[in-house]
Amino acid sequence: MFYLTQSIHRNAQLRGQKTATICGDRQRTWQEVKQRVSRFASALVGLGAEAGDRVAILALNSDRYFEYYFGVPWAGACVVPLNIRWSPTENAYSLKDAGAKYLVVDDAFAKMVPALKQQGVELEAIIFIGDGPTPEGMFNYEELILSHEPVADACRHNDDLAGIFYTGGTTGFPKGVMLTHTSLWSSAITLINLVGLDEEARILHVAPMFHLADGAMTQGGIIAGSTHVFVPMFTPAATISAIAQYKTSHALLVPVMIQMVINDPGLSDADLSHLKYVLYGASPIAEAVLIRAMEAFPQASFAQGYGQTELSPLATFLAPKYHTTEGPFAGKLKSAGQAIGCVEIRVVDEQGTEVELGSVGEVIVRGPNAMQGYWNKPEETAISLRNGWIHTGDAGYMDEEGFVFLVDRVKDMIVSGGENVYSAEVENAVMNHPAVEQAVVIGIPSEKWGEEVHAVVILKAGHQATEQEIIEGAHEYIANYKCPRSVSFRTEAFPLSGAGKILKREIRKPFWEGRERDIN
Repeated sequence: MFYLTQSIHRNAQLRGQKTATICGDRQRTWQEVKQRVSRFASALVGLGAEAGDRVAILALNSDRYFEYYFGVPWAGACVVPLNIRWSPTENAYSLKDAGAKYLVVDDAFAKMVPALKQQGVELEAIIFIGDGPTPEGMFNYEELILSHEPVADACRHNDDLAGIFYTGGTTGFPKGVMLTHTSLWSSAITLINLVGLDEEARILHVAPMFHLADGAMTQGGIIAGSTHVFVPMFTPAATISAIAQYKTSHALLVPVMIQMVINDPGLSDADLSHLKYVLYGASPIAEAVLIRAMEAFPQASFAQGYGQTELSPLATFLAPKYHTTEGPFAGKLKSAGQAIGCVEIRVVDEQGTEVELGSVGEVIVRGPNAMQGYWNKPEETAISLRNGWIHTGDAGYMDEEGFVFLVDRVKDMIVSGGENVYSAEVENAVMNHPAVEQAVVIGIPSEKWGEEVHAVVILKAGHQATEQEIIEGAHEYIANYKCPRSVSFRTEAFPLSGAGKILKREIRKPFWEGRERDIN
């Protein structure tokens, strides 16, 4: 029987006085974490939470966010982590779609609550986990813990729903990925061996905790009994300081974070000798950046994880030994790695037939870490989840050693700075501008972000608009990171396929000339 709170019990029993969490000046042991998780669960039950109820969170990284991840299932409820980079409109949609009854917020996001309510979000209770004064109408997290006695663990397990994790939607609306206790546990238990997590490890949480990449490190670290160090939000200086001050051994960073850290002038003066492992994901790292990072952290091993929310989130792993440009293990650096221990991977054609090695097709994955489906979206579930296989929407090929090489995307998705951006969402936002007749959104190369969101626009006859006006107009509807960073205008019609579909590959082609693949 797999249940996510299992390791809380085990760690309190085996290493009760060992430091579990570090957040600024706050340090807590596993015994203290167990007590706080149990009391938070008791408070949720006291507020009326029942089995399966959805409890959302909109907050920066913290030890209290960590306790939320385990207090909610302890109460028998379901977590709904919200994207801190989304607009009130996007998060309001997710809250209403999930039917969340409870919302946890901190200092940074308490001010968004009125905007969420204005868009029809109805909540039974709002819990404040910040350090400042508790806003009117909210319950204070620490007061709830102090005023409630521990409650027995509900022990939701196996195929019980553990969380709904929202990701961008191909139709312009976010999709709630339903993940079970088994699916989250499967990715986590596999990750432990891949990156050498144990009770001596100190994991740096600087990537946003709503994201499942960090979620996998959270779950893997708690199974291993590791110590968790929290930085509220990524900055190069805060990351360097935390590694040095708290002697962290493991860090999860997206490539753009790595680049910013190694460019920071404070790096050379910091003692980073305890950092043993740098795990990155969301996009392959540029070789030049990797070499510089390896020189900056000569004692650290680098590894890449590839996957998606629908896979909790891991599919493949590129081990440290392949992070080289010389020797017998060279030549794999541009791959996404090999299948992790709990999954099977195939590359298939449009009919679902496995293609020959070296031939390009869609990458599909199955394993116990796969999602149950999309919340309230049976049609989209039927497209992405077929006969137990997750259809990733990524086009690639596999070599004779099982390394997966990605070359393009079947879905119209852009990965910018580690965040998924679905072009349909951005196109809908751009099309709201009164001067726009048609818009196509694509990803173009970016040295900083991997890919950059670019809009190609055809204006209505007799209308005018500037690049800045198009960008500013999109900001009214979608999060900043999804908005176009650049706009180009054209007068000729977009190229069409025989079926009348816009050929985005043809539109992307000029921007990617001279590169080995059409994605970063």
